[in-house]
Amino acid sequence: MVLMSEASINASSTPKLSNSTTRIFSDVAGDITIAVHGESFLLHKFPLVARSGKIRRMVGDGKGCSASKFELLNLPGGPQAFELAVKFCYGMNFEITTANVAHLRCVGEYLEMTEEYREENLIARTEMYLNEIVIHSLEKSVQVLVTCEGLSPVAEQVGITDACVEGIAMNACKEQLVSGLSRLDYVGDSPDLKCPTLEWWIEDLSSLQIDFYERVICAMARKGIRPDSIVVSLMHYAQASLEGTSKSQFWNPSRPKLSPLALQNHQITIVETLVSLMPTDKSCIIPLSFLFGMLRMAIMMDTNIACRLELERRIAFRLEMVSLDDLLIPSTRVGDMLFDVDTVHRMLVNFLQRVEEEENEDCGYDSDQDLASPNHGCLLKVGRLIDAYLAEIAPDPYLSLHKFVAMIEILPDYARVIDDGLYRAVDIYLKAHPKLTEEECKRVCHLIDCEKLSQEASNHAAKNDRLPVHMTVRVLYFEQLRLKNSISVNVGDGFMSQRMSSGVGSAAMSPRDNYASLRRENRELKLEISRMRVRLSELEKEQSFMKEGMMSKSGNGTTFLTSLSKGIGRIGIFSSTPGEAKRRKAARRSRGSGKKCIQTQSAID
Repeated sequence: MVLMSEASINASSTPKLSNSTTRIFSDVAGDITIAVHGESFLLHKFPLVARSGKIRRMVGDGKGCSASKFELLNLPGGPQAFELAVKFCYGMNFEITTANVAHLRCVGEYLEMTEEYREENLIARTEMYLNEIVIHSLEKSVQVLVTCEGLSPVAEQVGITDACVEGIAMNACKEQLVSGLSRLDYVGDSPDLKCPTLEWWIEDLSSLQIDFYERVICAMARKGIRPDSIVVSLMHYAQASLEGTSKSQFWNPSRPKLSPLALQNHQITIVETLVSLMPTDKSCIIPLSFLFGMLRMAIMMDTNIACRLELERRIAFRLEMVSLDDLLIPSTRVGDMLFDVDTVHRMLVNFLQRVEEEENEDCGYDSDQDLASPNHGCLLKVGRLIDAYLAEIAPDPYLSLHKFVAMIEILPDYARVIDDGLYRAVDIYLKAHPKLTEEECKRVCHLIDCEKLSQEASNHAAKNDRLPVHMTVRVLYFEQLRLKNSISVNVGDGFMSQRMSSGVGSAAMSPRDNYASLRRENRELKLEISRMRVRLSELEKEQSFMKEGMMSKSGNGTTFLTSLSKGIGRIGIFSSTPGEAKRRKAARRSRGSGKKCIQTQSAID
């Protein structure tokens, strides 16, 4: 009788076999001997042929003295699995667990222990255990999948691996759904209860071989597992497998230890596979520390180019968030530079391409708007980062001028507001490479924009003996221009303040005095307007008095005719001689002045 138990893995459940011939019943003589991987079993034909189609054919086809001795080649699971199958044929009690169910299923397939020969045969019993117990548990599915490593290709043919992979993905989705609903129940509670926690199954997956792990992660992605959970699982698997701290040896003690060369190739496969499994969703943020760690491993192990380029591309997407220590990647080539400058250069190229693509997606191009865009802010951060990186690698005696200049030239001019950091890096490089020719010094110093140097950097450059003469001349020239512009600006400000002071002689007025002067001018203008209004009203009164006087004199007829005849006489065609015209003009002047005096006197009265 075979017992099916849900107990955990028990390594002692699989019996140990000696090199001698094994007897199932010591008191009953056997009539058939079967050798499995060098281990001989003295057995009885009837229980075996009653349940195994393969042994039945072997016994039926046997002839002569060799009819009682047989050998089973390439039996999955080895002697331990065959002994369990023999016990099943004899009807002996043993426990089916996650540690032996995969072996029993594969041995049953090899020995053809189907329902055709006996009901509830070994294949049916193991299938029942897999479908009713293993597949519904994520932990048990992982444990069975670990034991399938040495059972290929039979385990693949009978579908154990596919069933376990789908079971892990399905149960992980259930766990995700349950955890999501539980967080919704705590909306009104503390924030700690709403934060996503590390799924417990992430640690269990670290016991899988990399090929099985890849299939599980792909199945989880198809089922809809959150990308951030997949990233956490990748990080945990990398730490466990690359550092040798996984539980795989505990769950599968039969896993052989690899030689140093095989171990290195195995780790290369792990790194390349983990990089290929990284989510492509842009909303999923992978920690930069993990990306740089994988990149250093990829460079050290010399993985394929595609793996390293993918890591560089992902880092370049957030290069503005990178620290200086992250960029200081040691070079693995003997006799080469101390740091891997080529990798940083490629990341910088990818970053600039990303910035250019994002700028091309905008509707239009505006230079002022472009300089104030978020992309320009990221570019300024990267510019400062690269200047600091150049200063760190400049003392390297193996750093060639070509690569140093290439790192400087790749950034556009507007990536640096000031060139103090660049000047510092160039100065360190010139000091560490005293054998540079004059032309080489001119080439590297020509990349510095003297107009962008601060006052302190300009003073240092003017006294720096390591710089070429033309560089010193440029620094002094732009320093004089700066001084001249500063003086002109100060003089212009003095004239402007003098004009705004309303006649005050001092050109340096405080804002308080300037405000008081404006208030004083305002009061004077208001007073002048009031005086003009009074004068206008007086003139209007005088005009009204003059109109009243004229109307009172127009009532006398004689005066009216006399004034009419005088008006007609003013026309030139009635004048007799020029002398008479002069006398009339003089008379009119005298009369007009007298009349004006009388009118003025009457207005005053």
